[in-house]
Amino acid sequence: MLKRLIRGIVLATLLSTLGSIQAQDAGRKNVLFVICDDLNCDLGSYGHPLVKSPSIDRLAARGVRFDKAYCQYPVCGASRASFMTGLYPDQTLIRRNAIFLRETLPTVVSMSQYFSRNGYRSTRVGKVYHYNVPLHIGTGGHDDPYSWDQTINPRGRDRDDEPLIFSLRPGSFGGTLSWLAADGDDSEQTDAIGASEAIRVMETHAREKSPFFLAVGLYRPHTPYVAPKKYFKMYPREKIVVPSVPEGYLETLPEPAQRSLLRKKEQVNLKHDLAVQAIQAYYASITFADAQVGRMLDALERLGLDKNTVVVFTSDHGYHMGEHGYYQKTTLFENATRVPLIIAAPGMKSGGKTSKSFAEMIDFYPTLAELCGLPKPRNLSGMSLVPTLKDPNVKLRESAFTQYDVGYSVRTERYRYSAWGEDGELGAELYDRTSDPEELVNLAGKAAVADAEARLKKLWQQRVAAARKAPPRLKQVPRAKATRR
Repeated sequence: MLKRLIRGIVLATLLSTLGSIQAQDAGRKNVLFVICDDLNCDLGSYGHPLVKSPSIDRLAARGVRFDKAYCQYPVCGASRASFMTGLYPDQTLIRRNAIFLRETLPTVVSMSQYFSRNGYRSTRVGKVYHYNVPLHIGTGGHDDPYSWDQTINPRGRDRDDEPLIFSLRPGSFGGTLSWLAADGDDSEQTDAIGASEAIRVMETHAREKSPFFLAVGLYRPHTPYVAPKKYFKMYPREKIVVPSVPEGYLETLPEPAQRSLLRKKEQVNLKHDLAVQAIQAYYASITFADAQVGRMLDALERLGLDKNTVVVFTSDHGYHMGEHGYYQKTTLFENATRVPLIIAAPGMKSGGKTSKSFAEMIDFYPTLAELCGLPKPRNLSGMSLVPTLKDPNVKLRESAFTQYDVGYSVRTERYRYSAWGEDGELGAELYDRTSDPEELVNLAGKAAVADAEARLKKLWQQRVAAARKAPPRLKQVPRAKATRR
């Protein structure tokens, strides 16, 4: 009799504890973190006159849009390692592609790993860390397995259709302008399959009422720009404008900056007709990716998860589409460094507004931790954006910092100042964005801006020193120097 009584008490206690945990879990905020690959700010909600992005625009209407958000390194692998750890690239020691996170930071706790340690189930769908695209589609790429409880690697017909893809360098796709107006519908493409997998993950958590950190890495609009034909038809070629560059422009730049614009030889002085086709394909890929974002947002609402899920939408870096006579990433200009960023959180009273603050991608980690009520993570260089989410007029940063190759760049409200070399000895660039928003007139060394240049160089030195500071209590393993790609 006594044994039965004890067993009953123990069972009741266990059931009560389980119920308490489930209730606690049900009250926790989830995270849906969506990253497009190689997406610049050519979106409707960012004022682009042609690009159709209704789903991303819908998210912007209920979230806070950041007009001044910047990556820390305009290369996939370096940027992703940076924002997933909340550290600058000179702290992660990852400044190129094809490096696994633990090679340089064996003890780091990544953003998704931190959520796992705090009771969340962290899931990756698609590309979050570096992948060679399209080669690694359907595999783990250079993923960090310690960051996830579950991983899903979608693979669609875009991988099989590679022989049909046009490329400026036949047979080369990932780093070369290449595109295909594909047969079939959305459901056959990798990103649509990935969105479907993400929806299945959300459905499981909705049934279980369990907290999740779900990172969905879409492959588009990374080259090759592959999307079903209907998306290409949305962008008649006669409406597409190819940016122009002033005569003699390259000679006004320091040699490392020139090199960054000339590294893709087949894309230098691209013929107008090819440029139009490339831009059309890029826009088509954006709208196709937007449709997959819409499906995931629809699922959140259908499942009632929008009421307790923080949604972050962004890219890994910016992208040139003819600006400065260049295509793709890997420069220190606005086109390659600026990223779209939209954050929507439950109960947000500032929905539909635009933050006046600068933001850096290393800010994602502390921001999501605070929004979800987790203890403040240690060893991060980023800052929480929560104050400007509550009041978009709050300015948390007065500048944004990006590096590439041997150069570092600081973007302030009025200026962009970039310098190359350990202390800028390889040359500098200074752009007054009030009169030169395209950053085509280098004012460095001009007497008229000497005072501003002196202030900006001091700020540049301060930002570089801070970004190089070794993170406390983290083991760093330097790699042999290699050409940065």
